[in-house]
Amino acid sequence: MRALKRFSRPLFMAVVFGAIVSAQSIARLAHAAPASAGNQQTAVFSGGCFWGVDAVFKHVKGVMKVVSGYAGGSMPNPTYEMVSTGATGYAESVEVTYDPAKVSYQQLLKVFFLVAHDPTELNRQGPDEGTQYRSAIFYTNPEQEREARKYISDLERRKAFSSPIVTQVLPLKQFYPAEQYHQNFLERHPDNPYIVYNDLPKLEHLRTSCPDLYKQ
Repeated sequence: MRALKRFSRPLFMAVVFGAIVSAQSIARLAHAAPASAGNQQTAVFSGGCFWGVDAVFKHVKGVMKVVSGYAGGSMPNPTYEMVSTGATGYAESVEVTYDPAKVSYQQLLKVFFLVAHDPTELNRQGPDEGTQYRSAIFYTNPEQEREARKYISDLERRKAFSSPIVTQVLPLKQFYPAEQYHQNFLERHPDNPYIVYNDLPKLEHLRTSCPDLYKQ
């Protein structure tokens, strides 16, 4: 077995979920590009394995719901097995529903870039490799696109990272929720080796670097 820091998520999935029956692959309805409704809005981010990104945003004040899923491809009803090939165009993503009166889109961008993932890693994140782990923002309206591009420009101007930012900024066409066993994974499996090494440190980083945004 590889050292813990190289313990990849696909390897874990192959071992643990290989015996799960195909009932988990029942077709799931896609979310069309969501419009804001009342006092809530939706943002979609891709930053590597969705387990950790999901958990980070669940601990942000003003976030009402986070769903792990797939965005960026075109085929209907993608499954984890399909997306894991890296040939579908989909990226593991999270759909974040939030109250803009309590947390702004710009604050979500801050968490995404500075806590949830490394935006300088191209088609990978940590031990996971492939286009399905790419860094991307899928905007749901023109204002989100403007804010995302401006935030990236500001980071580049300040030289916030030593390497170039490779995050894609793309329109959201559809978002498909992932299989149920992926949802809220960190809370249900806090002792999983992948979670312990790769994702629990992100929650601590959120707590210490963004105390005004962190919720227990």
